[in-house]
Amino acid sequence: MTSLGRASAILGAGTLISRITGLVRTIVLVAAIGSFGRPADAFAVANQLPNNVFTIIQTGILTAVIIPQIVKSAVHKDGGRAYISKLFTLGTVVFLGATVLAMLLAPWLVMLYAEKFTPEQLALGTAFAYWCLPQIFFYGLYALIGETLNAKRVFGPYTWTPVANNIISILGFLVFIALFGGNRNQVGTWDPSMIAVLGGTATAGIALQGALLLFAWKRTGLKLRADFRWRGVGLGQVGSLAGWTFLMVIAGQIAGLIQTQVVTAASGDHPSTALMMAAWLVFMLPYSIFAISIGTPYFTQIAEHAAAQRDDEVRSDVARCMRFVLLFVVGSGVALAVAAVPATRIFTESPEQAVQAAPVLICYLVGLVPLSLLFIVQRTFYAYGDTRTPFLFTLVQVALIIGFSLLAAALAPLGQLAAAVALGQSIAGIVQTVIAIWILRNRLGGLELPRTLLSMLRFTIAAIPAGFAGWGVFVLMGADDGWTAGQTGSVFVDKLLGAVGTGVIGLVAVIVYALVLIVIRAPELASPRGLVTRFLPSR
Repeated sequence: MTSLGRASAILGAGTLISRITGLVRTIVLVAAIGSFGRPADAFAVANQLPNNVFTIIQTGILTAVIIPQIVKSAVHKDGGRAYISKLFTLGTVVFLGATVLAMLLAPWLVMLYAEKFTPEQLALGTAFAYWCLPQIFFYGLYALIGETLNAKRVFGPYTWTPVANNIISILGFLVFIALFGGNRNQVGTWDPSMIAVLGGTATAGIALQGALLLFAWKRTGLKLRADFRWRGVGLGQVGSLAGWTFLMVIAGQIAGLIQTQVVTAASGDHPSTALMMAAWLVFMLPYSIFAISIGTPYFTQIAEHAAAQRDDEVRSDVARCMRFVLLFVVGSGVALAVAAVPATRIFTESPEQAVQAAPVLICYLVGLVPLSLLFIVQRTFYAYGDTRTPFLFTLVQVALIIGFSLLAAALAPLGQLAAAVALGQSIAGIVQTVIAIWILRNRLGGLELPRTLLSMLRFTIAAIPAGFAGWGVFVLMGADDGWTAGQTGSVFVDKLLGAVGTGVIGLVAVIVYALVLIVIRAPELASPRGLVTRFLPSR
């Protein structure tokens, strides 16, 4: 438990710094190209293409299949060296091939995601794509090295190296502003040198992010060599397992494709692709800091217990992890929701845009708790080598997302289209998570659900006055017309005030949340107290 506590603390600290620098990166990017407008949406679509492939690689193959297989390979006579060498050789070949293929298909990929763009906007998006798509190769190596480090219980580097990516991006975007000026929100003002600086900066950051992980490799104790003999160490089983997961992620990508096609109709004067990605980045703060940072070390332990067929310990691990994650995401989610306007002011260009963008963030936050629980539950299936079941309950989510997106396209006004799509995704996630927990409970013979539901009730009781307290502070500071969402004439001062306002409102909400839990003597508070005690060195 000591190692898990320290690993979670290291991951949490790295994730926090990474997300903060990521927000600064977004602020500088918005200063360069805006968040409402056709160029911003063109860059968002192009830069999202390699991210979509990365999602397929990481979630579809590495996290679901490779970590459990690497854990199992540790019992080999060579400690798994031959197995991992084959995986790395195969992975490098696949990533390189995928990159080349994607670049050949770049115009059609952009058109597929953004069929409602104007011809000039499509051309700009395609030019950005040629600069951004090489990220596929570097994302792939980053994920393969990082997930192997996690499987070998070297948790920190995978979380900390994105900070370097963000720093490179910040510097590059500042160079863009210095060279060409800011807020380039007209397609006709872009030339090849502008496209090269912006797209090249994005790709350079990803390349550095992957390269830095190599410095941590020696801590695994493994020496790798190129090995093209891919038969003989169970790669056929990996292919079988990855098949279901690959289909699952492809289904998710189809849902994302439909969402993007729907919201691009609002591109220009309303929240659209770029704004939704920025809102998602803010939404990911509590999810990454708490759900991923706590859940990742637990997943390695769950995989070890599952491999040893110690189901009782798996049940205990999953239930404990769920309660621990819920403690943090409920409080932080409420705090972020009541601070939605100043939070969205960070990545918008005016108070009016912040008010338009806030519902998108709030609608995403509806799905924070289920997404956090799904992170744990889904990976428990992976630990048992079951990728078919997650595929099946993901199909339900995908069908609902597509249905809600098409419904939003038919009924929602353009100004609320992005929020409607985000809400549909959250509702679909709630249904998916309920189904996943029910199946896992039956599979394991219990998940301590009564105890977990009682914990959730306590967290909800604490969250209600916390939300009112945070909202009260927001109103006292002027609400939509206050300094937290105002316009001073300086882009960076406006963003800073939004960040400060978000911090003040969120801090008040979190303090009230914690105080209520202390008053009602919530036993779950023993976990973070124990974490701090274990993490601090003994005298």
